[in-house]
Amino acid sequence: MNKYELAVVVSAKVDDERRSATVEKAKGYVERFGGVISDVEDGGKRKLAYEIQDMSEAYYYFIHFEADSSAPIEIENRVRLMEDVIRYLCVRQDEA
Repeated sequence: MNKYELAVVVSAKVDDERRSATVEKAKGYVERFGGVISDVEDGGKRKLAYEIQDMSEAYYYFIHFEADSSAPIEIENRVRLMEDVIRYLCVRQDEA
């Protein structure tokens, strides 16, 4: 199993309850495809490098997990369709 990090950028226009539900849904996708979550880091509200959908700030979350090599593709396909997620990226972490 490989180690991965899923970065999820959530819209600043949604309330706290909806934002935490969005993160829980993303965690559910990780677990559905065989991932074992080791850590969820709340990056907080940050200024975006450029405006996205008329927003200059958004909330960042980093989900660290272990999974087979086929899982990130399936997870990204589901996260891509989430309404409150404005950007996402799943990267493999090197063994150091």
